[in-house]
Amino acid sequence: MRCDSHVHIVGPPGRYPQLQTRTYLAGLAPLAELQRRAATRDISRFVLVQPSFYGMDNTLLLESLDILGDCGRGVVVLDPEATPPEILADFAKRGVRGLRLNLYSTRAGREIRELDHALAAVAELARTMDWHVEVIAAIDVLAENADLLDRVEAPIVIDHYGLYGGCLPQSAKGRRLLELLRRPHVWIKLSAPYRVSDDPLETRPDKTWLREILACAENRCVWGSDWPHTPLHGLQDDGAMALPYRALSYEKLVDDFLAAIGAAELAARIMAYNPARLYGFPGSA
Repeated sequence: MRCDSHVHIVGPPGRYPQLQTRTYLAGLAPLAELQRRAATRDISRFVLVQPSFYGMDNTLLLESLDILGDCGRGVVVLDPEATPPEILADFAKRGVRGLRLNLYSTRAGREIRELDHALAAVAELARTMDWHVEVIAAIDVLAENADLLDRVEAPIVIDHYGLYGGCLPQSAKGRRLLELLRRPHVWIKLSAPYRVSDDPLETRPDKTWLREILACAENRCVWGSDWPHTPLHGLQDDGAMALPYRALSYEKLVDDFLAAIGAAELAARIMAYNPARLYGFPGSA
């Protein structure tokens, strides 16, 4: 079964309030609409990732997991030192398998250059719960902290091709990221090619980066759409401003990724078998 390993669900603001410190006002992105679009490409499993504008209120994510049942998994944001064991157990029962560390799409997160304090407690909780740590950070932050990430005793999942920006694989930062991806506990999401392109509507993976990443970690790559395709990062600075999602075709994102991968067996590994192992979907043992 194919899996979209990176999506966000957004509900009515009256019922699911967004943080006052948000960087933009997010519009509706209901689970049913995601399922409708994904079904056209035989995708029925989803990994719901807590968006920055909900902070640590994971209510909508958990409610959506309840609807998805065995077809859903979640990556939450929480305070590892203030969340009681019974809450963690409930999260795990409902499908949570990861903790998100956001160093990219929040104002506070973008100011963090060293991961030591931000990562330590999250990584320890992930190890205890048999979860993973999902890190969204630009390549310069990942490169500067590669040794620290290498030492984490829990799986690490890097978002969006490592947000390599204008870096080439053979650059110093590019080589550092690829070295990190060779480590057996480090995974990467082949998601949102538009986040690493000059074209804000790009749906095709960069072939050079894709080839290098697969050479390092094809058994630890998963695909994600990043639906509903958050607004341009450079525009996100005013929490009162409602910004439109990017006008992207979900179907084209899938089709262009499959075309870039080429081999059907490799595509199945990235879109079905690898996420089944990472997120513990039924039948993955």
